[in-house]
Formats: sequence, C-alpha cells, structure tokens
Amino acid sequence: MQTIMPSPQSFQDKLAKLRENRLFEIIVVSVILFSAMVTGVKTYDIPQQILRLVDWLDYAITVFFVIEISFRYLAEPNKRDFFKSGWNIFDTIIVTVSLIPVSDSELAYVARLIRIFRVLRMVSVIPELRHLLNSLLKALPQLGYVALMMFIIVYIFAAIGTTLFAGINEFLWGDIAVSMLTLFRVMTFEDWTDVMYETMEVYPLSWIFYLVFIFLNTFAFLNMLIGIVVNVMEQERAEAYKEAHKNDVTIEDLSAQIAELKQIITAK
Repeated sequence: MQTIMPSPQSFQDKLAKLRENRLFEIIVVSVILFSAMVTGVKTYDIPQQILRLVDWLDYAITVFFVIEISFRYLAEPNKRDFFKSGWNIFDTIIVTVSLIPVSDSELAYVARLIRIFRVLRMVSVIPELRHLLNSLLKALPQLGYVALMMFIIVYIFAAIGTTLFAGINEFLWGDIAVSMLTLFRVMTFEDWTDVMYETMEVYPLSWIFYLVFIFLNTFAFLNMLIGIVVNVMEQERAEAYKEAHKNDVTIEDLSAQIAELKQIITAK
C-alpha cells in the first residue's frame, strides 16, 4: 500500500495556522516570562545544584526559541519576506546570540546580557505591544520638537537658577548641568518643595521661579507629549480598523447600489 506523503504546501499551511494560533501565542509568552524569571534567579546566591538546574532550564528555553523561530520562518510563503520585518530580524538576532555558551567563553558576558533582553520578545509576539511601540516611534518626530522646547526652558531656568541660587546651595545649583538635574527633580515633583523653601529663606519671592517652571514644563509641555502619543495611537488604531474592514459593505454602499438599480429599472 502506497503511503501518501503530505505536500510541502500543506505542511506550510499547518505551520501558518500554528503561528496564528492563540494558544501557541500564550505558550510563547509564558516561556518568555519564564525565561525572565530564570535570568532573575541567577542574580541570587543559590546552591550549585539549583544553579545547574537553572542552567539546564535556560538551555531548554533556548531550544524552544530556536524551534519557535524556525516554525515562523518555515510558515512564511516567501522566505525573503520574513526578514523584511524588523521584529523578525530582532527575534532572530536575540535567539541566535542566545546560542552562545554562557560559560567558558570570551563572549559569556555578552551572552548573559542578551538573555536578559529575551523578555523584549514579548513586544514582537503580542500585537497590542507592537501597536503601542509603533505608535511611539511614529510620534517621535512630533515629540522631538516638544522635547527640544522643554530642553530650552530647562536650560534657561537652569542658567537663572545658577546665577541666583549657587551661593545658597552649591550642591544643587553649582553649575548649569547640576541646576538642570535639580530642575528635572522639580519637574518630577521629587521633594521639590524642600528645594523651594531653601531658596525662599534668602529670596522670599523665589516661589514664582518654581511655579512658572512647573506650569511651563510639567503642566503644559509634558502633557503635550502625552497628548501627541495618544493622538498618534488613535490614528494608528483607526487606520488598522479601516484596513481590517476595507472589504466590508456599509449601509451607504448598499443604499447607493439600490439607488443605481432603481435608476436602471426606471430607465427600462
């Protein structure tokens, strides 16, 4: 009896379905999280036997990632298209470098660092995280102008602060670089009132300096940064929805088609 071998096309279709399977995605995410836990365990002072077990688990995780990335590559109809995606290139680099032995190698230190970054593979696996990061990257040009304006404000106020308050506290206002760090502390509200009250003992009206700075950088420009990111995310979500439903027939389309049919029937 002749055995019928599965065609490469059907095998590729099965891998494609496996790649899109929700359960498979959950398993991959779980392994990535477990990999992060394994990497964290190695930072503790643990017995040698447990450390050996952790190393074997790390090897097993690496093998799983090699198999998973191989499945994704084989599921791609056009193999060249696989490396057109930046996420696929990122995953391939992370998995490939993870194959470097952690011990007895000059690259052991690099290999350990790369294993820490394996948790970033969650971004490439989970579509929602990819959408979030892509939106942030697309918002960078607009964010850059706002960030530049914030830097200018910080620089101006740091120069003023160094001129006025250097004699009060050399540690916080000694030069413009230190003053910029102090203003960043004020901008994040990290015990900023202590800084303000210290200068108010010498300059009672110095509170105006802090309030103007906080209003400009924290309330105005910082919220503007958040608004830009949210706006870009909404635009990306709207474009993704439009792309996913571009073939859907709307009520307006049906109404237009019915109106055309009525005109044709009336003309006859």
